[in-house]
Amino acid sequence: MKKKKKFNLKSLKFDKQGLIPAIIQDYKTGEVLMLAYMNESSLRKTLKLGQTCFWSRKRLEYWIKGATSGNYQFVKSIAYDCDLDALLIKVRQVGVACHTGNRSCFYRKIE
Repeated sequence: MKKKKKFNLKSLKFDKQGLIPAIIQDYKTGEVLMLAYMNESSLRKTLKLGQTCFWSRKRLEYWIKGATSGNYQFVKSIAYDCDLDALLIKVRQVGVACHTGNRSCFYRKIE
């Protein structure tokens, strides 16, 4: 039987700014809630806290989802894609995910 190799965060392919996109999905319903960016540090914080922590490209600072709004995301699982350049994080969402008050950031459709 082949031994499973332990995953190393350094294997992930962060972009030139040191970021990787993270798709956030409801672990029960499969609904895509939002897309945000993480750097290695925010990913490590996410793993340590069990809550999503992102890097704000606009404010150039870390933010824990829900710290100001109360709409927390508790991590259930984290997967990475075949190219090692995107994350899929399944969460238990408390409240809404979008800053507009909508459950998901993907509430508008192209007609």
